[in-house]
Amino acid sequence: MLDLDTVFLAFGDYTLTYAQALTGAIAGFCALALVALIAILAAWRSARTQKAAAYQQATEDRIHAQELETRLGELTRQQAEMTGRMSTMAEVFGSRQSELAKGLREQLDGFGHRLGQNMTTQAQATHDNLTKLNERLAVIDNAQKNITELSRDVVGLQEILSNKQRRGAFGQVRMEAIIGDGLPSDSYTYQATLSNQTRPDCLIRMPNGAPGLVVDAKFPLEAFNAFREADNDADKKTASTRLRSDVGKHVSDISERYFIPGETQDIALMFVPSESIYAELHEYFEDIAQRAYKSRIVIVGPSLLMLAIQVVQAILRDQRMREQAHVIQHEVTKLLGDVGRLRDRVHKLQTHFGQASADIEQIVISAGKVERRGSKIESLEFSEEAEPLPKAMQRTLAAGE
Repeated sequence: MLDLDTVFLAFGDYTLTYAQALTGAIAGFCALALVALIAILAAWRSARTQKAAAYQQATEDRIHAQELETRLGELTRQQAEMTGRMSTMAEVFGSRQSELAKGLREQLDGFGHRLGQNMTTQAQATHDNLTKLNERLAVIDNAQKNITELSRDVVGLQEILSNKQRRGAFGQVRMEAIIGDGLPSDSYTYQATLSNQTRPDCLIRMPNGAPGLVVDAKFPLEAFNAFREADNDADKKTASTRLRSDVGKHVSDISERYFIPGETQDIALMFVPSESIYAELHEYFEDIAQRAYKSRIVIVGPSLLMLAIQVVQAILRDQRMREQAHVIQHEVTKLLGDVGRLRDRVHKLQTHFGQASADIEQIVISAGKVERRGSKIESLEFSEEAEPLPKAMQRTLAAGE
């Protein structure tokens, strides 16, 4: 038989007997049973509490469900009412939207039509304005070109006038243009050589073997330009003195070089290539003009030179008419002979016309007689005595025999 005091387990100095182990096991089992019982009671109490809570929750849920059902019914009714109202509003909005869309479409159509017309009108107006603008720009371009050309010409003229040789060529060209336009080419010579080996700018041949007329185109312009550009009285006085000296020397040169008895006229023309210079010369320097006139030299501008050329042209025309006078007289004599022969032929033609008129009158008389005789024959009215035939008819019959 098992001894309960026997050692069951030893740990160092500590020992465990079977009795202690059994006692511990029984105590543990009782503790476990007590713990299990406590757990079962706690679980039952908890289940009861949960059941009560579930019942209370179910009651509350039932009450909430009833309230929710009531609210759902109310919401359903309100939803139905809202649906009806929404349908009505949708219809109203639909009709209003159709009317609004129609009105907007009409307004947009009208606006588009007016906009199209306005755009067309504006485009046409813009096109017209652009056309006019282009025309004005073309006119402005032409004016600009003309101004550019004019400024170029002015600059060229300034360069010409600033250079003595070019200025002399300019005066020579203007003089040649005036003389060439007014006189025949065989009545003048440019740069002709005289017997003293001088060469005037132009020598105009006069009729009947008269001496030629000298035209000089080298008018001194340096002092005159200095007089124009002078800013004060001292400079003007200096320029005036120089101008009088230069023109006086030029007048003396013309008198000494170009006045040859029997070869040139005892008067010469000094050509000034500008009307303004000619006018200012006679306005401010009358003594220079008088000095040249006393030296038998006439200062002329383009207009006076043209007038002098016209006078020479009239003299040449008169001379040529005198030279051709005998030819004209001979032609007039022939013309008078032709007129006499024409008069005789007209008289003959008049005589023929008179004879023809008399013959026509006789024919008319004969035709009247023939008509009367025909009428008598038609009415069977005959006279016993035959009327004599007209003399013209008798002559015709006799000629026929």
